[in-house]
Amino acid sequence: MAGIYVHVPFCKQKCTYCDFASFPREIGKAESYFACLYREIEGRAKQYPSKIIDTIYIGGGTPSVVDAKFIAGAIRQIKKCFTVKKDAEITIELNPGTVDQDKIKTYKSVGINRFSLGLQTGFDDQLKRLNRVHTAKDFLLCCNMLKGENLSADILLGLHDQDLEQVKKSVDLALAGGVKHLSVYALTPEVGTPIYTDYLNGELLSDDEVADIYDGIREYLKEKGFDRYEVSNFAKDGYYSKHNMNYWRRGEYIGVGVSASSFCDGRRFTNTFSVDEYMNAVIYNKSPEISSDVIEGDDAKFEFIMLALRTTKGLNVKEYNKLFDADFDIEYKTVLDKKMRFMERDGENLKIKDEYLYVQNDIILAFMKN
Repeated sequence: MAGIYVHVPFCKQKCTYCDFASFPREIGKAESYFACLYREIEGRAKQYPSKIIDTIYIGGGTPSVVDAKFIAGAIRQIKKCFTVKKDAEITIELNPGTVDQDKIKTYKSVGINRFSLGLQTGFDDQLKRLNRVHTAKDFLLCCNMLKGENLSADILLGLHDQDLEQVKKSVDLALAGGVKHLSVYALTPEVGTPIYTDYLNGELLSDDEVADIYDGIREYLKEKGFDRYEVSNFAKDGYYSKHNMNYWRRGEYIGVGVSASSFCDGRRFTNTFSVDEYMNAVIYNKSPEISSDVIEGDDAKFEFIMLALRTTKGLNVKEYNKLFDADFDIEYKTVLDKKMRFMERDGENLKIKDEYLYVQNDIILAFMKN
């Protein structure tokens, strides 16, 4: 089984924290871009003809900012070129300020059955400061249009003057909209983004303050019936993201479009981050890839460990031994001796203790071989 990721590199305006490949000024190229995207989909299907697709994820950028016919075209092309399971999970990211009933109707007509809404915060003053194009009211209106559908929402931690009570209210807003899945991310100020200046000026919350809010919201979501199944992801039973679970299980996926990454047959590769370079490559029958690496040996082992330990289920030692023809306990005895106080073992299952999962980087990096 494999997933497909489709990148839409357009948006209405750039958020202050955004470091993704999204270009407000290039939205006029959408029609040409999607024509190239459809062509890349066809090419990837010929390259990987035996892949059976069980998840599709349309992200960005802001997929909902472009004409819905382009999104529908991408789904139809994937279904035409690949073998897609009938019960495939098909997700689209939406900005609540760019959605209407007609778009939703079109999305549903081609089988999109999961909707990920970029809430970020339930406070309009914070949304404005982040340069978001929607309000809290827009979010609820969007949820109302999608009533009864499988809804997810994103919430950011670490905003200016944010506290736990504010985040709880943002969660309450999401739950009022019928959301069954929440991604709760700590803001990462990237170099070159407007919010990075605020970070340099000391205007954002400290790591310790964010960690405290995270711990509080983890408990709050637990009270609301949400399970944490990955460090930043929480869901009601039966509403885990299948597409993201595939990533964390080191499953295969094909990325199409600008900046999209893929992992197939042991190779990781990424497309160019330039819209023009991407379209030129596809038009002239050249690969849009700018990097390609075969992941094997110790690198493959570390990837497996790193991804598994990000989840609350953890790493299955028996699966590791079978996959790599190795003995995990012998291979990592020194690491386990040093880090076991942060972890717990139940038979063949090894995981990071709940209280340390948010700060798992140091634990995981210990498994990296120099």
